[in-house]
Amino acid sequence: MPRFSDFTFLSCDGQTPIHVRRCDPEGAVRGVVQIAHGIAEYAARYDAFAAFLAEHGFLVVANDHLGHGQSLRSPEALGIFAARGGWELAVDDMHRLYAQIHGEFPDLPYFLFGHSMGSFLTRSYLIRYPGGLRGAVLSGTGQQPVPLLAAGRLMSALEVRRHSPDYQSALLNQMAFGSYNNAFEPRRTDFDWLSRDEAQVDRYVADPLCGFVPSAQLLHDMMCGIRFNQRPDQLARMDRDLPVLFLSGALDPVGAAGKGVGKAFKSFQKAGMRELTLKLYPGGRHEMLNEQNRAEVFGDVLGWLERWM
Repeated sequence: MPRFSDFTFLSCDGQTPIHVRRCDPEGAVRGVVQIAHGIAEYAARYDAFAAFLAEHGFLVVANDHLGHGQSLRSPEALGIFAARGGWELAVDDMHRLYAQIHGEFPDLPYFLFGHSMGSFLTRSYLIRYPGGLRGAVLSGTGQQPVPLLAAGRLMSALEVRRHSPDYQSALLNQMAFGSYNNAFEPRRTDFDWLSRDEAQVDRYVADPLCGFVPSAQLLHDMMCGIRFNQRPDQLARMDRDLPVLFLSGALDPVGAAGKGVGKAFKSFQKAGMRELTLKLYPGGRHEMLNEQNRAEVFGDVLGWLERWM
């Protein structure tokens, strides 16, 4: 029976306790999977996936990023990375967790699994910290047009200047996420784009730690981070021998219904990455770990991890 526990470490911002959810297998540990969650959610939402992996011998750890879940410097800090440099701090926190857990299990294969914003953080991680991993899974990722990113960076910078870094801008939130539901009918909620499983969507909507409006600075940092990830000179810094799995719902709006995922995949190919796999699930939306066919997805991820053990 998998065992869950929680601990904290000090963020690289020097002030915020970073909350970590840990799931240990009942028997011997044969590998480690570190999860990076998406925007406006938190690590414990991955408990079912973590328990599944632990049942197959993996130790799983997932931290709440700055301003998410329980990684808050104050109750008012929900949705706030930092006044500046938040993207780099979030990536560095991931590396701090890696260093701690890898130090405990130095001889075991270590994998990163990033979903949505966590997939973009993971892509930054692969650039800034090449080496040390056995593989990476990018779930719900995409590739954004450079002009769109430039416009978003400008608008978010203006909102920060007009108000404050912590300002929750309905305008920016609409620009970033407002169109995601348009492709789906009927629309019961603002978050039908997450999954075809209505119970999972309703659970997300009812959760006070999910679906909040991020700060203007967080959105600015994220768009700067995504632009960093897409630069060919930065992509060239990755470990070319690292296996990477891209997985996405074929209808996921973050991945432009598969087109953006394919572009990200091709950018990795152009950077010389040698061990790439792309898996699109027909009918799937954004959160494949919470989709109607999640058992299939769990099994596919497990099979890929075991392939690279």
